[in-house]
Amino acid sequence: KPEIVAAMAQAAASAGAVAVRIEGIENLRTVRPHLSVPIIGIIKRDLTGSPVRITPYLQDVDALAQAGADIIAFDASFRSRPVDIDSLLTRIRLHGLLAMADCSTVNEGISCHQKGIEFIGTTLSGYTGPITPVEPDLAMVTQLSHAGCRVIAEGRYNTPALAANAIEHGAWAVTVGSAITRIEHICQWFSHAVKR
Repeated sequence: KPEIVAAMAQAAASAGAVAVRIEGIENLRTVRPHLSVPIIGIIKRDLTGSPVRITPYLQDVDALAQAGADIIAFDASFRSRPVDIDSLLTRIRLHGLLAMADCSTVNEGISCHQKGIEFIGTTLSGYTGPITPVEPDLAMVTQLSHAGCRVIAEGRYNTPALAANAIEHGAWAVTVGSAITRIEHICQWFSHAVKR
C-alpha cells in the first residue's frame, strides 16, 4: 500500500537516510509530498521479450518524472532491451533530472560513467546469472570508484557493517533495501539463525 511505503520512507529519512529509492508511480506520488530528501524513482516490469525489469520504457521515465522523482534509475546492463540506454538517458535529461545506471558489471558501469550518468549502481551485480552470491560485490565498488564513478553500492548490503565496508571501498552512498523494507526476509534471517 502506498501509505505504508510513505510511512517507511518518512521513517528512513528521519533516521538519517539522505535519499530513498521508490518503486512504482502510486508509491512515488504518495511519498513525494512528505519528503524533502531526493527520491530515486524506478518502475519494475516483467517483460516477455527481455530480462530487463527496471524502468525499461521511455513512458516509464515520463511517468516517474511527472510523479516527482529527482533521480531516475534504470537497468543499464548489456542485455537485450526494448529501449537502448542512450534513449533512456536522453529522455531523463529532457525532464531535467539526474540518472542512475543499475549495472551488473564493471564494464557496464564504466560505459555509463563515460556517457555522463551521475550515479553508477552495483544494483544488478550477482542477479543476472543463475546463482546469486550471499555477499555484496565490494570488488565492483572498488573498481568503479577507482575509475572515477560516483558509486551507489546496492545489492545484499543487509548489515550496517557491510554498508560501512562499501563506503571504505569507495562507494559514494549505499542503498539498503531488504534489510529495511522486507519484513519477511528479516524474520527469515532471525529464524535461520536461532534454528542452527
